[in-house]
Amino acid sequence: MMKTALQSAEVEHAPAETPARDEHIAPAPRVSIQAFCESVETAAAIQAAGEDRRLAKAHLKIQMGGMAAASEAYRTSPTPNVIILEFESRPADILAGLDTLAEVCDAGTRVIVIGRHNDVVLYRELVRRGVSDYQIAPLSTLDVVRTICGLFSSPDAKPVGRILAVVGAKGGVGASTVSHNIAWAIARDLNLDSVVTDLDLAFGTAGLDFNQDPPQGIADAVFSPERIDTAFVDRLLSKCSDNLSLLAAPATLERVYDFGDEAFDSILDSLRATVPSIVLDLPHQWSGWTKRTLLAADDILIVAAPDLANLRNAKSMVDILKAGRANDHRPFYLLNQVGVPKRPEIKSSDFAKALDDEPIAIIPFDPQLFGTAANNGQMIAEVSAKHPTTQIFSQLAQLLTGRAEVKKHKSGILTPLLQKLRKQS
Repeated sequence: MMKTALQSAEVEHAPAETPARDEHIAPAPRVSIQAFCESVETAAAIQAAGEDRRLAKAHLKIQMGGMAAASEAYRTSPTPNVIILEFESRPADILAGLDTLAEVCDAGTRVIVIGRHNDVVLYRELVRRGVSDYQIAPLSTLDVVRTICGLFSSPDAKPVGRILAVVGAKGGVGASTVSHNIAWAIARDLNLDSVVTDLDLAFGTAGLDFNQDPPQGIADAVFSPERIDTAFVDRLLSKCSDNLSLLAAPATLERVYDFGDEAFDSILDSLRATVPSIVLDLPHQWSGWTKRTLLAADDILIVAAPDLANLRNAKSMVDILKAGRANDHRPFYLLNQVGVPKRPEIKSSDFAKALDDEPIAIIPFDPQLFGTAANNGQMIAEVSAKHPTTQIFSQLAQLLTGRAEVKKHKSGILTPLLQKLRKQS
């Protein structure tokens, strides 16, 4: 028999195309999934779900033929971690089919049933037989993602950490400074345990910005993949404040930092398992691992300066990341270093028109404030707690974590946009 416990049930179901901003769907682990569909529409939704970043580690196979195909397939082969079965038949036929499958189904296999009957009696019988979830067709791509990932998210377990990837549209636009100050604001204003991870191993500045010189950091993990687990990564973290830790880059040139596409996967998985908020400070480069890291993040923030090269690069990044994350919120972007004296600048309205989206913040050029913070190894809030830029970082922390339980601040540059985004989410 299928020895599983009910993980979730949505008898009444409304299709959804994109998740709410405060909804966090934890990625599925490396599992095998086989789906047996009876309709082309369901097969297409499952196929699209398999391309979602949250199922990137899962191995998905789809076959047509429904219950008959499943019974035939498992007569001579073991069952996978998850079986998805679509039925267009009567409830009695569904139960009979599951009884047949139970004869060849391995213990521990989780079964998701997709049907067309909103029937409480049927649902109870499915639960009694150990079915993990019952969904009503038609399903959207996100419905499939949510259902599969939900099988591996215990209600009693700590929530999997949320990853924010911050990257510059061009070198020298202050993306590192922005990422460090957002991480600081998340830890300080939301009282949320956070880790800022410096992925620029050769030239990273997080150690300088936080006035830290840890003996170990991310290089110890990435060059020793066989040792990576939550305990090992935890030993590499340097404490910056009560709620903020740093996974520092070595910022030395004794070795060359060439990585494969999956080099940072284990490190980020370990962080996700123990830390609610992870802020990634990504270097401005385009490689297999940077693209993979951006696509896998829960949210992306592109930092741009108001010039033509930044506009071109930001648009290119938004376009490719939107295409690769069809079921996620589009990447956010902000304009930094705005208002440099005598420098011609592209207006924020022109950025908005080209990117088809407003910037979530406009941070003014203030060399005295940012220079003092950088030279002292401090955050902007430590230099001037009441400065308007400090409020911008606080509001960015609120928006980018999807959390509402934060301190109330006076109106700032972000306030109208925050209100607009809350209405849309």
